[in-house]
Amino acid sequence: MKHEGAPEGAAVPTDDTGGQSGPGDRFDRHRLGGLSGKLLLLTVLFVMLSEVFIYVPSIANYRNTWLMDRLTTAGVAASVLAETSTIAPRLQEELLQTTGAVAISLDQGSRRSLIAMNDVPGEVDFVVDMANVSAWSSIIGSFQILTYRGDGVMRVVGVGQMGHTERVDVVLPVELLQQDMLAFSGRILALSLFISVITAGLVYITLRALFIRPLRRLTRSMERFAENPEDTSRIVTVSGRQDELGDAEIRLAAMEEALSRALHQKQRLADLGLAVSKINHDLRNLLASAQLFLERLEHVPDPTVSRLAPKILATLDRAVGYTQAVMSYGKAQERPPQRRLLALQRVGDDVADVLGLVDHETVAFENKVPDHIEIDADPEQIFRVLLNLVRNALQALEAEKDETLVRRISMDAMREGDCVHVMISDTGPGIPGNIRKALFKAFHSGSKKGGVGLGLAIVAELLKAHGGSIHLDESKPGACFRLKVPDRSS
Repeated sequence: MKHEGAPEGAAVPTDDTGGQSGPGDRFDRHRLGGLSGKLLLLTVLFVMLSEVFIYVPSIANYRNTWLMDRLTTAGVAASVLAETSTIAPRLQEELLQTTGAVAISLDQGSRRSLIAMNDVPGEVDFVVDMANVSAWSSIIGSFQILTYRGDGVMRVVGVGQMGHTERVDVVLPVELLQQDMLAFSGRILALSLFISVITAGLVYITLRALFIRPLRRLTRSMERFAENPEDTSRIVTVSGRQDELGDAEIRLAAMEEALSRALHQKQRLADLGLAVSKINHDLRNLLASAQLFLERLEHVPDPTVSRLAPKILATLDRAVGYTQAVMSYGKAQERPPQRRLLALQRVGDDVADVLGLVDHETVAFENKVPDHIEIDADPEQIFRVLLNLVRNALQALEAEKDETLVRRISMDAMREGDCVHVMISDTGPGIPGNIRKALFKAFHSGSKKGGVGLGLAIVAELLKAHGGSIHLDESKPGACFRLKVPDRSS
């Protein structure tokens, strides 16, 4: 395995996917503090922990086997030697050297014979009866031997495994068994470390390929996308994995696509605001010229001119206000409403007059608002709200080609407590179902060609500033919008 880091001044290394590594990746790999390093250390730790559960019964079994081997050897030799009345010192010495015992005796039921002894045993520290050995006592006895400090002896009593019925009593130095158990423990430890390294390496390589590299690819993709979110070519490429990481890729790609689209819309708003600000500047100049002409027309002794001139001037003023409203919407700087008590019926008449509905050839306008209904709202903003809704209805009806269709726009209102409810309805085709969920969001126009989708968004924003709301009544034919405008709180 090649070294994944690089000293300062060396060539920048590449990552597992062939991409250029960042400084964070190099630092992470050097200190083994990242996910890969933690994974490697945890794997070694867990394998070693599992080896502990293997070692404990193994060392206990090793102790029992070691003791039984000594008992069997001593029992066979003792049975043979016990047939003679005397035992040569040389044979006793060989038997003691073979078993490592200090003393060996044979219990034949009616009599007990001392087979061999090279010295008088001192105080016995441990007594083990192999006939009563259990798993738990073997484990405890094994660790007692391993942690023993001294030069004492232990007594082992039991029956050999060669078919003899005589009980053998062997006295052994504790140090002899302890050394063999420590050597066995060392071999188990070395084997465990070897298994841990091999297992950890295989798990590390496998999980690194399956998880670490894809996670780093996602991280690099997010960093690359963050550098220029409006560049759709930087959206993460879905690999097609059928697992949780594949699901994360799909969701990340969808999120980046939505974010990129939102940024495009915001940029569109910014560009629109800049364009409208330029248009507004020129329009003000045109309005100033129009005002000069209107001042001259006001002196013409014609009642029609005297009646229409103020309305033309008001219309031009509102046109400038609308361009400013679009610019304000793009900059999210709509001014707070300056509320007054208004005669809602007259506001509706002004809207119809501006849109030319009073004498419209094909579309009828019905202002059903009772003359006593007063609404507490900003005069200019509530006018814009009604104008947007009625104009949308008018454009939808004018687009109808069948001359037999009824073309009518109705406006009605009622007061309930401290709220005024306004209803704007028409006999048009209604709102398409595919845009109803995003009806009051900017740039979601679908009702007419050439629309930018700001009208209803502005309406919703202005009503929200008044503490009110708007919703589409889907139970009515055509398009029916219901507005709620509460009075000012005292």
